[in-house]
Amino acid sequence: MRPIAVLLAIAIAVLGADGHKVTNYQEDRTTMVHLFEWKWNDIAKECEDFLAPRGYAAVQTPRSSIYLPNSWIIVNPQKFSRSKVSPIQENVVIGKRPWYERYQPISYEWSTRSGTEEEFRSMVKRCNQVGVRIYVDILLNHMSGNHENARGTGGSKADTFELHYPGVPYNRTNFHKICSVNNYQDAENVRNCELVGLHDLDQSQEYVRDKIATMLNKAVDAGVAGFRVDAAKHMYPKDLEIIYSRVKNLSVEHGFPSNSRPFIFQEVIDYGGEAVSKYEYNELAAVTEFKFGSELSNAFVGRNKLKWLANWGEAWGLLPRSDALVFIDNHDTQRSNGDTPITYKNSKLYKMAVAFMLAHPYGIPRVMSSFEFSDFENGPPADSKGNIISPKINEDNTCGNGWVCEHRWRQIYNMVGFRNYVRDEPDVSFWWDNGNYQISFCRGKKGFIAINADKVDLKQKLTVCLPAGVYCDIISGELGQDGKCTGKSVHVDGKGQADVVIGVGEDDGVLAIHGGARAS
Repeated sequence: MRPIAVLLAIAIAVLGADGHKVTNYQEDRTTMVHLFEWKWNDIAKECEDFLAPRGYAAVQTPRSSIYLPNSWIIVNPQKFSRSKVSPIQENVVIGKRPWYERYQPISYEWSTRSGTEEEFRSMVKRCNQVGVRIYVDILLNHMSGNHENARGTGGSKADTFELHYPGVPYNRTNFHKICSVNNYQDAENVRNCELVGLHDLDQSQEYVRDKIATMLNKAVDAGVAGFRVDAAKHMYPKDLEIIYSRVKNLSVEHGFPSNSRPFIFQEVIDYGGEAVSKYEYNELAAVTEFKFGSELSNAFVGRNKLKWLANWGEAWGLLPRSDALVFIDNHDTQRSNGDTPITYKNSKLYKMAVAFMLAHPYGIPRVMSSFEFSDFENGPPADSKGNIISPKINEDNTCGNGWVCEHRWRQIYNMVGFRNYVRDEPDVSFWWDNGNYQISFCRGKKGFIAINADKVDLKQKLTVCLPAGVYCDIISGELGQDGKCTGKSVHVDGKGQADVVIGVGEDDGVLAIHGGARAS
């Protein structure tokens, strides 16, 4: 091969891998939100009314599948699939309509409780028009578990006991031999057997690869910006690499630059100590970094001092920052039977952890948006016929009708604005801590955050790195239309320092300011 041809081949290979790590966000946006189990029409309206005006970059749309760590107790294997959000793929209908039914596909048709194919296409178009990208949570690893008289949300039928899915179609020859994933120290067991009873597809088959690639390309044609690949650790990297290579470039008709590749982030749950590693997948595309939320939750609930976060990032055994999709919690970990991350149920600590995530430069952040649940199996708010009920939007921007909508909490959406404002500052500077659970740091000369998770008040003169002036704390309030602060004001002197106060009894344990919230 000639030298020029060799260089060209290398360039194509590098661009192919790195291309799947480019988020395709608008340039001034940085943060994704997971609207778990929302309907397509409601997402479209949310893009237009709230997400775009508040600077959110993207939505991870409903679809799901559930990972069960070795410590989980599996009550009924037929009930579980793997999930992140709610999928566009038609799923089996299960009894009382638990949340996890979305993670058991019966066909590749786009018909779910979130809406029809026409509604999905309309939602993608409307969100793209206001600069909010759509990422589809997609199920490639498996089909459903066994169900008597299996019927899908779009009317499809299947003989699940015979592994016969005419809606695709798949038959028994397209699946791995029936065995259970029961040994996470054996990579072949993890990748060739059924995860909690879900029939495991054989992605080494050309027929299966073709069906999957066709489904992905149909979504690209509809205008999606990329995919979250559910249960990626249960598939061989070499098979995924081939499938990814067959996905089209993003649609220029939907506003993407020519030759843009879909952003792909793969669900690889790796807390360490298992045969399958996240480092087998991050060369292909981005990877969900589960240790991120676990370690931060440990810190904010008091198991580790916040001062240790001074070297937060790769030094903690996390992926390279550009490869990591990060979050505090997701729909799976919220319901874990083991050590759970902080969730909306401990709102003060949760807002502190999310604020740290959005202020720190590590990773590609995703904000969770939940519905209320009291039992593991609770599905989204629905009427007596199982139809999902839309969120009610209250006057203060919060949600009702059983929806939590963390992305609409002032402390969170204003931190999304903070991250957007400081996005060009790659590092943390002027780190300070009290040797315990009080910390602060700057993002260049654009932003500053202080956090108090201690049992004593934080009262300290700190370097905040901003030019002299009065700035609005975006946690307790924001910059009003009259140029005044609706919450705390922070007075920065000529040396770039300010008196920072966060009392233990305050509603929030965070104070944050940036140059875009300077009072007049």
